[in-house]
Amino acid sequence: MMKEFNKRTLDEYAAEGKMVLVEFSAPWCVYCRRLAPAMEKIAEEYKDILTVGSVNIDNEQELARQERIEVVPTLVLYKNGQAVDSIVGPGSKAAVEEFIRKNS
Repeated sequence: MMKEFNKRTLDEYAAEGKMVLVEFSAPWCVYCRRLAPAMEKIAEEYKDILTVGSVNIDNEQELARQERIEVVPTLVLYKNGQAVDSIVGPGSKAAVEEFIRKNS
């Protein structure tokens, strides 16, 4: 199950040492809604190696600015509390899985 992150909770999860995959999205974003089922599956299938969650950029504008999010959906992968890579607009579960593999 995907987590709902804000600045505080994202910092807490990222500091735990486990990889964290964050989808920066918005309720009005059609592509975000299309990606949601794939992200839920990834959250379940990869739960042993990473925490998966989302940030609503409308509610967390400061965090979105801090992370330089300009387009949604944007996925950011954190390791040891640091953003290590991002991907803009992944169109499928396979694209997200390739992104995870590339950074594991």
